[in-house]
Amino acid sequence: VVDLIGVDAAIANAFRRILLSEVPTMAIEKVFILNNTSMLDDEVLAHRLGLIPIKADSRYFHERAGDEDADEHNVIAFRLQVACHKGSGKANTSSAGDKNDGLINSRVLSGALQWIPQGDQETRFKDQSIGPVHNDILIAKLRPGQEIALECWCEKGVGKTHAKWSPVSTASYRLLPEIRFRKPVTGSDAQELLRKCPMRVFDIEDLEGVATARVARPRNCSMCRECIREPEWADRVQLTRVRNHFIFTIESTGVMPPEMLFKQAVQVLMQKSADLSQLLKDAMIGQANEASMADAAAEETAEPA
Repeated sequence: VVDLIGVDAAIANAFRRILLSEVPTMAIEKVFILNNTSMLDDEVLAHRLGLIPIKADSRYFHERAGDEDADEHNVIAFRLQVACHKGSGKANTSSAGDKNDGLINSRVLSGALQWIPQGDQETRFKDQSIGPVHNDILIAKLRPGQEIALECWCEKGVGKTHAKWSPVSTASYRLLPEIRFRKPVTGSDAQELLRKCPMRVFDIEDLEGVATARVARPRNCSMCRECIREPEWADRVQLTRVRNHFIFTIESTGVMPPEMLFKQAVQVLMQKSADLSQLLKDAMIGQANEASMADAAAEETAEPA
């Protein structure tokens, strides 16, 4: 949760849109299927793999162009090789942690993806664990004799290209609630107000021996209006919002911490602003050059023969 204070709603919305669609991450883009005898079609299997969030810092990679060779700076490679067969007992546990009537590897989970370091990646990322964010994401179910063998490449991209590259499950904001008492609420009325609020916004404090209601947790307020639903309370409690104070909520998919995502969103917005500024400068210079050329042509035309 981040507080944005003193900014316009357009800025808060820009951060929200950038977080959803323009902060780059790594996701599975290429799938090379060597053997797939499961019930899933190759295309469905590849799609399910692409939606698995991969924990890797995209700042250490660059986007791979269409005709560019894959290397350690633009690709993360994984291998998946799982075969289902019957075990010797009634409930043998598979390598994927499954128990299913003695079947081994009947459930293929994301934890079965094995990272294949390319080039110097093993040295570069020795202090970072590259792999799926969660190891218990179901990819497919197998029966005895079925097998999946494949290799896949993770590439850098952004959410506006495909949702699998979006680093957040959601990013939202709301205005900070502001609750005021038009007149003091004391005694039994304070107790009643305390009971009315389902979000525990109010507390009671002792002011000169009188139990008085106070606003203790305004951020908890969801604007449900329970406290002013009865007409007599609408004249005593005022609900408003602080127009330039946004409570910004970021729910990461786990590929990067929320604080890092917000910093990258700020950098993207700054770069967009710099690009727009340069574009306007170039346009002004172009207009000035065109005007000077037009003036010079007009002077040449005006000279006597």
